[in-house]
Amino acid sequence: MSFSVTDREMMSEALKLAAQGRFTTSPNPTVGCVIVADGKVVGQGFTRPAGGNHAEIEALQSAGDVTGATAYVSLEPCSHQGRTGPCVDALITAGIARVVIACEDPNPQVAGSGIKKLQDAGIQVDSGLLEDQARDINKGFIKRQEEGTPWVLVKMAASLDGRTAMASGQSQWITTPPARQDVQRLRAASCAIITGIGTQLMDDPSLTVRISSEELGVQDSLQQPLRVVVDSKLQMSATARMFEQPGATLIATLEGESQREKSQALIEAGAEVIFLPAMAEHIDLQALLVALAARGCNQVMVEAGAGLAGAFIAEGLLDELVCYWAPKLFGNDARPMFNLPIRTIDAHLALSVKDMRMIGEDIRVTLYPDKDY
Repeated sequence: MSFSVTDREMMSEALKLAAQGRFTTSPNPTVGCVIVADGKVVGQGFTRPAGGNHAEIEALQSAGDVTGATAYVSLEPCSHQGRTGPCVDALITAGIARVVIACEDPNPQVAGSGIKKLQDAGIQVDSGLLEDQARDINKGFIKRQEEGTPWVLVKMAASLDGRTAMASGQSQWITTPPARQDVQRLRAASCAIITGIGTQLMDDPSLTVRISSEELGVQDSLQQPLRVVVDSKLQMSATARMFEQPGATLIATLEGESQREKSQALIEAGAEVIFLPAMAEHIDLQALLVALAARGCNQVMVEAGAGLAGAFIAEGLLDELVCYWAPKLFGNDARPMFNLPIRTIDAHLALSVKDMRMIGEDIRVTLYPDKDY
């Protein structure tokens, strides 16, 4: 399919609109829509939080008469009844003549049926425009639909010599306030934050989003991500700071009758406890991710010590690594970033740098594992 310059410009605008919902639409995908009539933009919108309007409805409501117009949508319009009605029906009823789609929706409830319904109604459908960018915006949703697990982002803050804490465990603060504020953006974009019991016992973190919608430049209210503590022996105290924070806390532990007895105090404190199988003497992290996907988690962020962070990497579960490097040296007795059983150079894990930039005085590097990881 050959797309015009106007097509590309309008889809770029739709993708910018889609980015408006990246902090607020989960478990739904974030979608942008631009409607053009007689060469002019007459309507636009993006998906609102779950239960609210989808992008196409927002755009139609702002457009007025759109008979014969073209709609540019960053993801295939839905064709099923959820909390809201099918967007394809609204587009058909409105008299849209052409729909340009960036990428198809992998949700089995849609998966091409939206395109077919539009075509059956006599609407011209062209798809694949800026598809890679569209998939990147919804990488968590797409992975959950295609693979049954959320996108896994591991975040680490380290000194220039790759140390995350002193031997005593002291780690506050490695990075500067601008970098720590940037981490709040990552949290806000995550459906769940995963940490380990070691970090919880050492730091007693809140694991909350401490940034506002206004600071993020978005219109809708933010939700607190699910806090997940991997605690195979149920060592967590019922007086942990997490239980005083808004939002939910989930404790993942191993199966066993004694564990169920020990879990009662945590449940009474407000936690939900799930029991998972073991793998190599620790919690099966793949099973944890499957359980989080079943709850509608599109993207999770791991904020943990070297053991748990290293386990996600060693087990092939990493999708994205974000490192904040502080221009400091902590020395060889300080704690490493990851516990990884790599013995030879040939066994290294290759990563590709996707982005590198200064955040205050620190350097943020975003990396993806190579495809054969």
